[in-house]
Amino acid sequence: MNANTPSSTASGAIGVDVCIVGAGPVGATLACRLAAAGLQVAIIDRAALPPMEHPAFDGRAYAIAAGSRRLLEEAGVWQRLPMESCDIREIRVTDGRPGRPPSRLFLEFGPDDADQPFGAMIEARALRVALNASLYATPGVHVFAPDEGTVTRRPEGAEIRTASGRVIHARLVVAAEGRRSPLREQARIAVTRLPYNQCGIVCAVAHERPHGGRALEHFLPAGPFAQLPMAGTAEYPNLSALVWTEGEKVAHRLAELPHEAFAHEIRRRMGDEWLGAVTPVGQRWVYPLSAQYAQRYTDVRLALVGDAAHGIHPIAGQGLNLGFRDVIAMADILMDVHARGGDVGAPDVLRAYQARCRPANMLMLAATDALERLFGNDNPVLRLARDVGLAAVNRITPLRRSFARHAMGL
Repeated sequence: MNANTPSSTASGAIGVDVCIVGAGPVGATLACRLAAAGLQVAIIDRAALPPMEHPAFDGRAYAIAAGSRRLLEEAGVWQRLPMESCDIREIRVTDGRPGRPPSRLFLEFGPDDADQPFGAMIEARALRVALNASLYATPGVHVFAPDEGTVTRRPEGAEIRTASGRVIHARLVVAAEGRRSPLREQARIAVTRLPYNQCGIVCAVAHERPHGGRALEHFLPAGPFAQLPMAGTAEYPNLSALVWTEGEKVAHRLAELPHEAFAHEIRRRMGDEWLGAVTPVGQRWVYPLSAQYAQRYTDVRLALVGDAAHGIHPIAGQGLNLGFRDVIAMADILMDVHARGGDVGAPDVLRAYQARCRPANMLMLAATDALERLFGNDNPVLRLARDVGLAAVNRITPLRRSFARHAMGL
């Protein structure tokens, strides 16, 4: 098999540059981005991927940073979103306690801090529809779903045998299977885990007043409470997503409350009444929170991306965007190697990928872990220090803009 050109044999085997295992947002976006640049890509997933599924609104959404949006546009995914996104134009960071007004010391990012929106909110179902449609519509992407693959990696290349009976030869295998990646375990790559003994509650609320594209990150003793602006619907013209952190037992108890009691708990955590009356809509989701990181991102003919490589606390809303940064780095490196006729799975290529991604990802993990420990308590000395710190950053325009650009992934 030529390093750049896929091959097919009489036995039905196919040759590709990259085989991606896992068609979640990170794996699917990587497949589309590489194929858009001329690489041949196979992608395998256990679940079926109907290209035009339209599940009901369920309250889950993604905050897509500006850099991640650019990636999705280049991959041909953003253009296929079946419903509108909502630009995030302002972000206010506050500190407080449930049932009380927020501290008067705060940090706010606005239009003066960036020449474009900080990011965009899209419904999880919309991204799934766009990704599925893009996988089937992008030339050079070979979709095997529902299917599973048995991977054999050797220095000269990789062979993947699918449960459906196909054989795939690849220069590189990418593990995009999530936090419990079987390929990572098969490669005996060690993982360090940091439990938080917390859960995140995810839902959506309709509200009386327009959000104006403003997001809120309100730090509370139990953890952060985030309100993220969403595009309205005919039924709910003013709509936001909520993500907030509580202890494990409290989170499950809150999520099971009757409608009015749950709405009351939301109002206690909003900090103020700037959105007016709020009404929960859609389903409520509870997810356990933890951080983890792989000791290395590569092995022979193998690279880890997204949650297979790292998982962080959602305190800064960077989890999926960190995975997209892996995709940006890997795509840049592999596209350059491919254009020069090189081997995309060679050891020096994999070393370049790890060197570009892992140090930055470890810094982000350390930063989110430190933020959780700094803001997730009610110590009066620490409360004063962090409030003064927020206000200080708010007053130093260059520093504030630097924080904004980094969060945007630019």
